[in-house]
Amino acid sequence: MENNYLGVRRRKMSKLKKYYFLNKVLSRRFKGDDLFKLMTTFFALSILLIIGLMVYELVKGSWLSIQRFGLWFIIGTVWDPVFTHTFSVLPLILGTLTTSLIALAIGVPLSIGIGLLLSEYTPKQFAWVVSFLVELLAAIPSVIYGLWGIFILIPFLRSSVYPYIQSALGFLPLFSGPIYGGGVLTAGIVLAVMIIPIVSSVSRDVFAAVPRSQREAIISLGATKWETCRIVISYARSGVIGGIILGLGRAIGETMAVTMVIGNKFKVHPNSLFDSWYTMAAIIANEFTEATYDLYASSLIEVGLVLFMISLAVNVLARLVLWRTMRLVRGVVQA
Repeated sequence: MENNYLGVRRRKMSKLKKYYFLNKVLSRRFKGDDLFKLMTTFFALSILLIIGLMVYELVKGSWLSIQRFGLWFIIGTVWDPVFTHTFSVLPLILGTLTTSLIALAIGVPLSIGIGLLLSEYTPKQFAWVVSFLVELLAAIPSVIYGLWGIFILIPFLRSSVYPYIQSALGFLPLFSGPIYGGGVLTAGIVLAVMIIPIVSSVSRDVFAAVPRSQREAIISLGATKWETCRIVISYARSGVIGGIILGLGRAIGETMAVTMVIGNKFKVHPNSLFDSWYTMAAIIANEFTEATYDLYASSLIEVGLVLFMISLAVNVLARLVLWRTMRLVRGVVQA
C-alpha cells in the first residue's frame, strides 16, 4: 500500500512539474521583451534575405552573359552590341573608380573642413544654419545636379578654369588634349559636390562626439586651436573613415548626374581628364532600353552585378580598415 501511495504521489508531482514548466514557457513566450527581441531579430535577418534575393536575381538575369563570356567579361575591353555581340566591362570599371577617386580627392578635404568649422569654430547659434544649408544639398535630386553641370558648370569650367589648368599643367598627359567642358574631371567635380553633405555631416557628428574633457586637457597643455583640431581629428578617425566610405558608395553608384556630364564614350582609357569616358551605372541607364536581344540585356544585368560586387568589396575593405584603425587606437590607449 505504501509503495502504491508513493508511486501515485510521484506521478502527480511529475505531472505538476510538467504543467508548471509548460505554463512557464507559454507565459514567457508572450512577454513583451521576448516579442520585441524576436521582431528585431527578424528585421536584422531580413537584410541578409534582401541581399541574397538581389544577388540571386542579378545572377539569374545575367546567367546567359556569364556562360558566354566568363572571366573575359571583367578583363576585356570590347563593347560591341551591333556587329560581334561582344561585351566586357574593364573600361567601365576604370571609369567608375576614376571618377569616384577624383570626387574623394576634391570632396573629402572640403567635407572635413566643414565638419571642423561647424564643431570647433562656428557659434552654436549660427552652426545650425550652415548645417541646414549643407544638408540641403543631399535633398537635391541627382538629375538637378546633372542639369546644373550641363548649363552652368561645364560652360564655366570650359572658359574660365580648364584653360588655366592646361596652361600650367599641360605638359602632363592628364591635362593635355582638347577641352570639351564635359568629361572625366567634370564628372568628378559634380560627384564631389554630391558627396559633401554625407561626409561633412558624419564628420561634424563624430567631431562633436569627442569628449569636451579631451579638448580641455589638450588646451591646458598649451596647444593652439589648430593643434587641438588635429587631436580631435585623430580621436575621431574611425568615424571620419566611415563617412568617407559612405561618400565613396554614393559616388560609385551615382547614375544620372554622371551620365549627363561625363560624355558617355566607351574607350579603354581617355586621352586626358578633359576627355569623355563611361561608367557602369551610366551605360545601364543609357542602353538598357535599347537591349533588343537576350545577350545584350543579360550583359547589362551583369554590369549591374559587377557594380554591386564592387560596392560590396569597397564596404568590406572599409570595415577592415576601420577594424585595423580601432585596433591601433586601442593599442595606443592601453600602452
